[in-house]
Amino acid sequence: MSERRNRSWYGMMDKDGFIRRSWMKNQGFPDHVFDGRPVIGICNTWSELTPCNSGLRELAEGVKRGVWEAGGFPVEFPVMSLGETQMKPTAMLFRNLLSMDVEESIRAYGMDGVVLLGGCDKTTPGQLMGAASVDLPTIVVSSGPMLNGKWMGRDLGSGTDVRKFAMDVKAGDMTLKDFMATESGMSRSKGVCMTMGTASTMSSLTEVMGLALPMNGSLPAVDARRMALAHMTGKRIVEMVEEELKLSNVLTKTSFENAILANAALGGSTNAVVHLLALAGRVGVDLTMEDFEIGGEIPLLVNCMPSGTYLMEDFCYAGGVPVVLKELRHKLRPANTVMGKDISHYYEEAECYNRDVIYAHDAPLKPSVGLRVLRGNLAPKGAIVKPSAASEHLLEHEGPAYVFETIEELKANIDRDDLPVDENSVLVLKHCGPKGYPGMPEVGDMPVPAKLVKHGVRDIVRVSDARMSGTAFGTVILHVSPEATAGGPLALVRTGDRIRLSASAGVLELLVSESELADRRAEWTAPAPRYARGYARMYVDHVLQADQGADLDFLIGKDTRPVTRESH
Repeated sequence: MSERRNRSWYGMMDKDGFIRRSWMKNQGFPDHVFDGRPVIGICNTWSELTPCNSGLRELAEGVKRGVWEAGGFPVEFPVMSLGETQMKPTAMLFRNLLSMDVEESIRAYGMDGVVLLGGCDKTTPGQLMGAASVDLPTIVVSSGPMLNGKWMGRDLGSGTDVRKFAMDVKAGDMTLKDFMATESGMSRSKGVCMTMGTASTMSSLTEVMGLALPMNGSLPAVDARRMALAHMTGKRIVEMVEEELKLSNVLTKTSFENAILANAALGGSTNAVVHLLALAGRVGVDLTMEDFEIGGEIPLLVNCMPSGTYLMEDFCYAGGVPVVLKELRHKLRPANTVMGKDISHYYEEAECYNRDVIYAHDAPLKPSVGLRVLRGNLAPKGAIVKPSAASEHLLEHEGPAYVFETIEELKANIDRDDLPVDENSVLVLKHCGPKGYPGMPEVGDMPVPAKLVKHGVRDIVRVSDARMSGTAFGTVILHVSPEATAGGPLALVRTGDRIRLSASAGVLELLVSESELADRRAEWTAPAPRYARGYARMYVDHVLQADQGADLDFLIGKDTRPVTRESH
């Protein structure tokens, strides 16, 4: 076994070793914890401004118990917390900043392994991106989903039902009083969205990729078994340090491929695309948009909102991710896990307890509905659509565009009675990509215009360079790349242009001649940046496009060199 990393922090019998040990002892740590045992960093994104992660203080204590039991020395440290529902202009703007915080914290402190405590949409990918760039033994404990929402005897799904109810109010089918009454019943406990939104998708995919222990994806936040999972995770990370099982030993191309397959079966979030692409860039795995096409023929197995009926609590009780993996066993690739065993170890004894929640592979909820990658002259570098959450009759469509140049223009005009659109129109929203907003917010699921909702229309085709919430639904074309602000073809679309969508053929085309587009491009000028200083300025100057994961160009890859220079 190679010498432990913490020795150059705490094992030196000189002035620098004295300083570090002495100051740590002011917290009451005795001499013997500095005897060379594994030092385990607990990277905590707890915050009261991130309600999804508000239970992580307690889970940190569970991790510590496991670390102590296994003979390690646990040390908890905070990093930036990204409250998806609380941050403006979008939490995605700060995912890369969190990754920098995590990376530099791990690198600068004397830990041998790290436990990542996260859960809210951007915290899990941001933490993993940062940890991957240092490449120590690493394992994840997610905060877990909330309990099912409840109102007037029915279950409520966070995000998904909010959108449905808002549309019902617009249509006159629900009173504003009832809409507001659902608010208190929607979020009944600590934890992330209990729909299969981005948070639950990413916690489930960390399990699929072998980065967390079995059942990490679905155990409710307030379930005692999640605390036990945290304890066992603390125990396991010490063993991983002793085995020198690093993140790069787990994160391989096959683990990413398994995540793509499972995301389709889960009805998972479209946001998984940008997060997996960014994470792959950190570990040096060659993952592209084309790789996501392997999920195109995978059937939908999980009957959870927004693609289905149930919620994460029900998914857990039905057997969770291990059951899905078992149903996909003939499709999955062999891949290592934090257990030091193949991913098959996660599902060997899995059993489904409710086939109305988790369907069998040979009798699925919906056939062949994995994320579809679209290309064409409107999206040369790709766009995506989620068929499981779309209207089937709109997945093959051609119609006239109605263009909103900015999000402000959309909000000011979308519900005008005289808005010249009908059910055949294609709404287009520009300048909401990584550079344009900036941060690529979840505004791609543009509201259906009120004039159409009042006549029973609940879905139309929408196209943008933005993202949408994993809890959202509809025939929404997202992540159009290159984005409008970067001079992509989306910038050239005008109201009245015809747009053709063919999800089956993977096509997104602007039906305008090349000569006309050339003339428009000659007239086009890029909008001025919205920020002139600070992190946002750095982000705009260095962010990559959606097809590359929207990471910062100078963060790609990793640096595992030991830190040798002293601070005193």
